[in-house]
Amino acid sequence: MKEIKIQEIPGFRLGNAQDLNAITGCTVILCEKGAVCGVDVRGGSPGTRDTDALNPVNNRLQTHGVLLAGGSSFGLDAAGGVMRFLEERGIGRDVGVTVVPNVCAAILFDLKCGAWDVRPDVAMGYEACRQAYDGVWAEGSVGAGTGATIGKVRGKQYAMKGGLGTAAFQQGELMVGAVMAVNCVGDIVDEQKIIAGTLADDGLSMADSKQIILETYNHAKDLFSGNTVIGCVMTNAKLQKTQAVKLAALSHNGIAKAISPAHSIFDGDTVFSLSTGAVETSFDAVGILAVEAVRCAILNAVKQADSLGQRLSYQELQQRRVAQKK
Repeated sequence: MKEIKIQEIPGFRLGNAQDLNAITGCTVILCEKGAVCGVDVRGGSPGTRDTDALNPVNNRLQTHGVLLAGGSSFGLDAAGGVMRFLEERGIGRDVGVTVVPNVCAAILFDLKCGAWDVRPDVAMGYEACRQAYDGVWAEGSVGAGTGATIGKVRGKQYAMKGGLGTAAFQQGELMVGAVMAVNCVGDIVDEQKIIAGTLADDGLSMADSKQIILETYNHAKDLFSGNTVIGCVMTNAKLQKTQAVKLAALSHNGIAKAISPAHSIFDGDTVFSLSTGAVETSFDAVGILAVEAVRCAILNAVKQADSLGQRLSYQELQQRRVAQKK
């Protein structure tokens, strides 16, 4: 397999909108011709919109957009802007009097990173779609990753900056990519090494979130509120609706490989999958690429993030470590 850019997967448009002063934002993945969509929720504190329709027993054939947003449950309002944008362009289910776009959404909690009373809304969702049509795309502390933070088991003073990242891979004609907004309780792990997350007392080395949780097992209080990893896997593979749901479930393996601990009771980890149906392929081949895309997208999200809201970024941490050695 070879690594490609997420924009090379045909049939999708990606866009972000954010308020850097309030430190929140949203991300859209648009598929104007419609795509088979699945979803899988693993975290214990999810916030979603229109996911019941993705159950294979229900009569939802296609989805036209997925929204990833900050703002906690308030951020689901941004889906209205996505629907308005698509309706204006005639994209959606034709119901005679208009078209109804099928738009699913998931949110993460970022209210404690910036201005708690400013959240993604209809206007921000609309702007993210406009950016997608203009071909404007960025990663890091943008879109749904703007207010994302990681490693919160010792409180915000020891937490670091999360972000939004992508990764995509190709094998022959098969293409699979992932867009991930990383806002987890735990640490980010690369090749079994913690690279970001909960800081130790010196502010330069890493504590171990999993070990801290184990050592404080008898604390019942919600010490770690304000989390969730959300994302979307995109592919040109031909999948049935049941397979799309299974792909979303399988993609969580990428989260488990990159985050420790993953899927905590205080996370609302949610992954969507979108399939345009252009390429006949085995399901396992799609799954292998999807897991790796999710894992790498999480790493890229953190490595490309900027420090915001008094949360130290991975890049700035590396700079501080270099400066200390001089």
